[in-house]
Amino acid sequence: MEIERKYLVTNPPENYKSYPYHFIEQGYLSTDPVVRVRKEDETYILTYKSKGLLAREEYNLPLNEDSYKHLISKTDGSILTKKRYLIPMEHSAHLTIELDVFEGQYEGLMLAEVEFENLEEAHSFTPPSWFGKDVTLTGEYQNSRLSQIP
Repeated sequence: MEIERKYLVTNPPENYKSYPYHFIEQGYLSTDPVVRVRKEDETYILTYKSKGLLAREEYNLPLNEDSYKHLISKTDGSILTKKRYLIPMEHSAHLTIELDVFEGQYEGLMLAEVEFENLEEAHSFTPPSWFGKDVTLTGEYQNSRLSQIP
């Protein structure tokens, strides 16, 4: 089960580029249900996600590079590219902020995601002051949706 909240970021911390990051490229074979192929650095993954906004089932299967290249060529819509910075959450040993800084079609878009162990933790979360609007429940900034906007 993936439980996460998502925020639109317009004023990131000045030092965000000093944190480790992953380069991500991903496309969608389907958006209902969500079936995604992703290259994260040198790792390749096929993901299925059930319906939902705050909480949903997620299954990840490893791919090799050839399978990824074959499947990414069959995706619908745009291929999304972004850098995902991993920022430790102050006052929480187990939470990490994933700050996605988009490139290409969505250059300049920044979204922060935080994954939680349970719904209670997600509901009681107080975001850092630099987080913007909570867009978790709008679905407006789901990557699968962004990939389908011309």
